[in-house]
Amino acid sequence: METTVMDQQTREAETEAIKQVIATIQHSQQNELPDEFVGLFRADAIWTTGHGKRLTGRDEISAFTHKVLPGAMKDSTATYEVVHVLFIRPDVAAVKAQAQYWTLEGQPIGNAGTPLYVMAKEDGQWRLVACQNTEVFAE
Repeated sequence: METTVMDQQTREAETEAIKQVIATIQHSQQNELPDEFVGLFRADAIWTTGHGKRLTGRDEISAFTHKVLPGAMKDSTATYEVVHVLFIRPDVAAVKAQAQYWTLEGQPIGNAGTPLYVMAKEDGQWRLVACQNTEVFAE
C-alpha cells in the first residue's frame, strides 16, 4: 500500500482546517445551532453519542440533534479542544478531542469527554464521517 507523505506546511494547514471544524462543533453546541452542527457531517456519516446511541446518516443525526440541542445549553456550555490529529491519508484524519461541559459560572459538569472524529476532506472541506463520543471516568 502506498502512503503519501505530507510536508510540514501542508500538515499544519490541514490541522488548522480540522481545528476549525472542531471550533464549529463548539460554536454550534454553545449557541444551540443544530443546522450548523449537522452541516459538518457527510451525508452517510455514522455517530455514536456519549450515551451509546448509534446514529446513521445525516438525516438521522439531524433528527436527533434537532430534538436534543435546542434548550440544552440554557444552564451550561461546552468546550472542545483538539488534542491529537493522525493523518491516515492526506484526505482522511482521526481526530481526538477533549470535551467538557461547564456551568455558566465556569465550574466543570460531570466527567470530561474524549470524542474521536474520523474526518474526510471532500471538495476542499473536512467533513465528519465516523464519530464516537466517550465519557472519561476517573480511575
